[in-house]
Amino acid sequence: METYNLNYLRELEAESIYVIREVAAQFERPALLFSGGKDSIVLAHLSRKAFYPAKIPYPLIHIDTGHNFEDTLTFRDELVAELGVRLIVGKVQDSIDSGRVKEETGYNASRNMLQTVTLLDSLEEHKIDAAMGGARRDEEKASAKERFFSHRDEFGQWDPKNQRPELWNIFNGKKNPGEHFRVFPISNWTEMDVWQYIHMEKIKLPSLYFSHDRLCFKRDGSVLAFYDFMKLRETEIPEMMRIRFRTIGDITCTGAVFSEAMTLDEVILEVAASRQTERGTRADDKRSDSAMEDRKKEGYF
Repeated sequence: METYNLNYLRELEAESIYVIREVAAQFERPALLFSGGKDSIVLAHLSRKAFYPAKIPYPLIHIDTGHNFEDTLTFRDELVAELGVRLIVGKVQDSIDSGRVKEETGYNASRNMLQTVTLLDSLEEHKIDAAMGGARRDEEKASAKERFFSHRDEFGQWDPKNQRPELWNIFNGKKNPGEHFRVFPISNWTEMDVWQYIHMEKIKLPSLYFSHDRLCFKRDGSVLAFYDFMKLRETEIPEMMRIRFRTIGDITCTGAVFSEAMTLDEVILEVAASRQTERGTRADDKRSDSAMEDRKKEGYF
């Protein structure tokens, strides 16, 4: 199935590569935030195209909650080896052990919120002045407020009311000591654009994105994968379900969708027919109406 607009996707690709090259030109120690999800995989692919035949000139940073899908970690390591880039792993468990963060308890306990401290510590340790991420404006209302170059203060915090203008794609990367930028090269892409680009470029993805049988349970309108570190209520009974994931993150908050889509063509058709946003399955976004914006202000991705 090739129903996508080739010229349109190439325009998006060119815009993103332009942003990536601007990052490499304006900053001394950039990095790519890599979650193992499709958006960060596309960003790594675009980075490879931006500098080919040279290697990607910056490291990948992965924040490991300790509750990541094994499929994600395996895919990450294989991709890093294929790209020949340096991988920096920040571990939430290290932040817990050092007393930097306190682990949540209870039925809804998750390490997802704890990632912020680990991320900011990793950026400071490696003196990263520009961290590229795969956020898109269409996926969540807080992300819609982001610029391509999103300034962060010396505490790693984001002020949505203090955004720099980006007229004619002129990016201002000037900053004071201790400050840094988050940069989002695929800001103007939609979920469908990402899937069609993956199809066009034949980009490999973790098997989690395709239909498979997995032990899951239902909680507050979400379908979550079950692992033995998760605390269940009496009414929450794990059972085998045929699902796939639209986003990939910490196991405790990454919701699944019931699906029979086992190929890229089938996934694209399913996404086209879906009436729920891809982050609509994320349990962490349901904690409050402003959950994502609050986390961004504190220094989250």
